[in-house]
Parts: sequence; C-alpha cells; structure tokens
Amino acid sequence: QVQLVESGGGLVQAGGSLSLSCAASGSTFSMYAMGWFRQAPGKEREFVTAISRSGTNTYYADSVKGRFTISRDNAKYTVHLQMNSLKPEDTAVYYCAADRNLFAVSTSPGYWGQGTQVTVSS
Repeated sequence: QVQLVESGGGLVQAGGSLSLSCAASGSTFSMYAMGWFRQAPGKEREFVTAISRSGTNTYYADSVKGRFTISRDNAKYTVHLQMNSLKPEDTAVYYCAADRNLFAVSTSPGYWGQGTQVTVSS
C-alpha cells in the first residue's frame, strides 16, 4: 500500500506557472509508476501525465504536451508536476496517482491522493 499527499496548488494568472508535488509513503516508492489526473467542475476525471518507475519514460495528454513536465525523485519519495503556460482550461483539482503497472497508472490507478486545487484566471 502507498499513501499519497499532494501539495502546491493555488491561484495563478493565465500564462503563469505552478509546481505540484506528491509525497508518497508506506511502501517502496520505486516500485510504483506515478501519474497525475485532473477533474474540472462538471467533467470526468482525466489523465494528465505518467512516469515510469525509474523515471525513464514519460507520457502526456495532448492537451498538456509541451507545457507540463513530470519528474520523480525516488530517493525522496516524491513526484513533481511542473506546469507552465497555464490556461484557464487547466483549472481543476489535480490528483496524484500510483500503480505498480505503468499502463494501469494512466488508466485506472490503484492509489490516489486527496487532490489539490489549481485555478487559472484569465
């Protein structure tokens, strides 16, 4: 089992940047692929990005490709999401996710954080 706690959300103007972090505990972090999802008001939760257990491979939704960067620090049990050139449509609750399987972490993760709000004003 792994527990996930997100931090770093907030309010930013369009074109600005935010960095989210997710701290993991409870299990060996390097055994888990990690991901981020988001859910905007009135919409379904959607995949944003994922990273393999070693950090070698990363995947992004088309909507964030070139603007968002996922990274991880296995020694510190953390995963980060750097978000640049933010748009109002990026406004959502962002969730950290974990799964031992890389495919699963981008589709139906076994573990979720509680979420952190990101609001982008126009």
